[in-house]
Amino acid sequence: MTAATHSTLFPQGTGGSPYPGPPSDADAVLEGLDPEQREVATALHGPVCVLAGAGTGKTRAITHRIAYGVRAGILPPSSVLAVTFTNRAAGEMRGRLRQLGAQGVQARTFHSAALRQLQYFWPKAVGGSLPRIVDRKIQLVADAAAALGTRLDRNELRDVTAEIEWSKVTQTVPADYPYAAAKAGRETPRDPAEIAHLYAAYEDLKRDRAVIDFEDVLLLTVAILQDRHDIAEQVRAQYQHFVVDEYQDVSPLQQRLLDLWLGDRDNLCVVGDASQTIYSFTGATPDHLLDFRLRHPGATVVKLVRDYRSTPQVVRLANALLAQARGRAADHRLELVSQRPSGPEPAYTEYTDEPAEAEGAARRIRELIDAGVPAAEIAVLFRTNSQSETYEQALADAGVPYQLRGAERFFDRPEIRKAGIALRGAARFGGNDSLLDDVVDLPSQVRAVLSGEGWTSEPPAGSGAVRERWESLAALVALAHDLAVARPRATLADFVTELEERAGAQHAPTVQGVTLASLHAAKGLEWDVVFLVGVAEGMLPITYARTDEQIEEERRLLYVGVTRARERLHLSWALSRSPGGRPNRRPSRFLDGLRPGTTPTVGRTGAGAAGGVERGTPASAAGTPRRLQRTPARCRVCGRTLTDAGEMKLMRCADCPSDMDEGLYERLREWRAAQAERSGQPDFCVFTDRTLMAIAEACPETPAELARIPGVLSRKLRSYGADVLAICAGQEPGQEDGGD
Repeated sequence: MTAATHSTLFPQGTGGSPYPGPPSDADAVLEGLDPEQREVATALHGPVCVLAGAGTGKTRAITHRIAYGVRAGILPPSSVLAVTFTNRAAGEMRGRLRQLGAQGVQARTFHSAALRQLQYFWPKAVGGSLPRIVDRKIQLVADAAAALGTRLDRNELRDVTAEIEWSKVTQTVPADYPYAAAKAGRETPRDPAEIAHLYAAYEDLKRDRAVIDFEDVLLLTVAILQDRHDIAEQVRAQYQHFVVDEYQDVSPLQQRLLDLWLGDRDNLCVVGDASQTIYSFTGATPDHLLDFRLRHPGATVVKLVRDYRSTPQVVRLANALLAQARGRAADHRLELVSQRPSGPEPAYTEYTDEPAEAEGAARRIRELIDAGVPAAEIAVLFRTNSQSETYEQALADAGVPYQLRGAERFFDRPEIRKAGIALRGAARFGGNDSLLDDVVDLPSQVRAVLSGEGWTSEPPAGSGAVRERWESLAALVALAHDLAVARPRATLADFVTELEERAGAQHAPTVQGVTLASLHAAKGLEWDVVFLVGVAEGMLPITYARTDEQIEEERRLLYVGVTRARERLHLSWALSRSPGGRPNRRPSRFLDGLRPGTTPTVGRTGAGAAGGVERGTPASAAGTPRRLQRTPARCRVCGRTLTDAGEMKLMRCADCPSDMDEGLYERLREWRAAQAERSGQPDFCVFTDRTLMAIAEACPETPAELARIPGVLSRKLRSYGADVLAICAGQEPGQEDGGD
């Protein structure tokens, strides 16, 4: 079952909201929260950082925080903007807030919020209508490649498109792509210089055709807010309190937009878990979450570790998996504490080949369903979408209904479109519809209308397209029942409105069937029973994960998979790909020391962070540095707003005169060369030439001044800050290795 089902838009007593209706007052909103969740809900002023482990009720905590502030009269609903990363999550948040009596709060994705602002302010800032947003940029990339005489096969076309998307969300211009890609350790589908040319040609083609893409929505909003202070102030006057969910997935571009929304204020609450960072390939980075206390010294930090989702056995495996992790995210891992009754131990199974593994999983799933476990409460999770077909066939052969997560969207299915038309017609002209004669309550009305679309009280035999259509319509019937329980006076028109809102948010109801999904697509969801398949070397970690950072992200991906299970967890792997093949595969290294009869790999020791609250020191306290504010970049010579990445690093226009200390620049270059040789990296991985030029021009004297220079990120500041400041002061740098 998906998270949306357990936390539906409608109250469900113990399963969803504990209220038969909205809480009576602000204090009632706090009822049922644990001590840490209550701390989150009542921390309404200043910066707040919520470190929330898997299954610890983070969405519950932040929605109750917003609702408590609104119901107490502290937060005007229209002044709150809550942002998250998927339409489904935003829709779920709006539903919870509505049930808690906090209507009027904006809960949107970053892109949705930015697009709304861009559409509103474009005529004033630029003039005319906003350019058309292209649905699929891959065709534009193909046209750009053709214009350059470059031939790309289908896979290369997809991968080059992904590189362009990554470049834009990390604010990398075409000329800087080769350096940025090497620095990030990206596996490029073509020579980086060639991709840079393709990227530039793609941007030129967009301008020629007067279109923009998905990432441009954020980039253009950032540009307008940077350049037009009157518009920025208008936005800031509207939104004064911000909540950001899944903060570990924020990209540099999204963080820049958030900084501009905030201005010089600090009414910000962020929620995240560095151990669930699994989208770095898209530009996401946990650094913003991990550095929150550096940027906001006065922040309150609340750690949620009470796991309400999984049994102690599942939680124990999840904790042990992260106990072997390395790297910065592992330094901030949370030690989960299960709040559920004991359950079965995770099961580990080895198979001779992949078809046998799929048949074994299907056989066990058939047994579970026959024993009374709903099919919708079972999931099969795998590393890559290419693994799906084998399991689709095995489940079909076993007579098990299934649904593909990430396949055709629920509300785009033909039967759902037809059902929507029929329901709208019945809601409008129901008095003249013979189907609705003698039916009064909402569920009966919906069943009557859908009976004309192929729904029956009993499911059809077997599987296939007929069964899938029936399952889709049955999900609408179940949704009508939920709405009737939540709002006994709800009408058919109310149900149609609910469907339209859900369609807009892509907040689909649960379809009865086993879920097949990739580990990435499973993020944010949960089931009673989870089968993690293909947990073998070469698949998890995936073959192309080579660096330490990439390997650790693969470990976090497995951690996300483990923590999707509430009660039962099955892990399996195959020794060969096909029947009769060489048995040369081995179980994933991540299971060493976790499955019976194995020895743990050398990793971390000691427990992770416990739950609790850490109160920050107010920024005004003596000796405490103020948080570094991100303001529009302006040329320090002529004052013009800067938008070019290279000019922003220098903090001046390219044609404005430079006052760079040439001697300092050369000393910095010599120091950089030594650092690069010591760490075995190219020079630009320490600092680029433009960043060194910016340092030599600014000649910073304090860490705060150095941190203001674009290109000196928090990690660079920690690694190299002392050396750079010493060189700027005319001193010899320390001899410690400041490896990046």
